[in-house]
Amino acid sequence: MKITDIAKVVSGPNPHHVDARKIYDTPYAMAVVITLKPGEALKKHITPVDVFFYVLEGTGIVEIGDERQTIGKDTLVESPARIPHTWSNESSSVFRVLVVKVPKPTEETKLL
Repeated sequence: MKITDIAKVVSGPNPHHVDARKIYDTPYAMAVVITLKPGEALKKHITPVDVFFYVLEGTGIVEIGDERQTIGKDTLVESPARIPHTWSNESSSVFRVLVVKVPKPTEETKLL
């Protein structure tokens, strides 16, 4: 068994310049916890694989393709491969989301 204390995982460098902690990384899948402070946002990007998001805390705005929706805690959002997407936090509190990429990407995410 492997147990990871997410609070002790160091945020890694990323093109979005936000708190992004890779908490799971195997040849088959990857998981990252992203924390957006009020006013922070990810840059619009495309991933080479399907992604699902599970909101852990707060309220965020997700845009996938031409759809935009406000999403709250305990909600799962599916995002197909190669569709532009982004998250933003327009609230006054912290927003945290679990990002799971399956299968693990073998090519880089593209910023738009």
